[in-house]
Amino acid sequence: MSKSLEFYFDFGSPTAYLAHKRLGQLSAQYALEVIYRPILLGGVFKSIGSASPATIPAKGHYMMTHDLPRFATRYDVELNPNPFFPINTLNLMRMAIAAERLGCAEPLIAAIYNAVWLQEKNMGEADVVADVLTKNGFDTQSLLELSQNPEVKSQLIANTEAAVERGIFGTPTLFMDDEMYFGQDRLDFVEETLRA
Repeated sequence: MSKSLEFYFDFGSPTAYLAHKRLGQLSAQYALEVIYRPILLGGVFKSIGSASPATIPAKGHYMMTHDLPRFATRYDVELNPNPFFPINTLNLMRMAIAAERLGCAEPLIAAIYNAVWLQEKNMGEADVVADVLTKNGFDTQSLLELSQNPEVKSQLIANTEAAVERGIFGTPTLFMDDEMYFGQDRLDFVEETLRA
């Protein structure tokens, strides 16, 4: 029986990157449809009075040097620390919504995640973003223009507000069968449900 899973994400989260890669593996193995929900993680943190774990020096160091490499190995996924982290992802998240409207969301999401967490690019810089889009065969001008459309900007705000109302406090957050799962380290529970 086919299942669908909602994946709330922000490109600036390395744990959401790992979840994106692992969900691709699970989709290939099980009858799973992943529905991407772009949100602005900074907006979530501001709404709930929280902050990124990376802002806590000891926790951020442990996460980047121990925890994430362990999960990358477990999932057989390449992950490279980005020297420009943290990246302002506002325009990237707007672009994900623009790509939904242009029918190219999944390849765009893959290209941006790879640029940030494999190729270590500074995706906070407009010229770097344009170069990545062009090299990956996207209609760069259309994506950039649509990402600045007021309706697209409003949609990102609405997505983020809806996420907070749903109880989301970070990324990645996933919903399947009305059950919430937070963190790429909870994907074993998702797989258990898919097996059942």
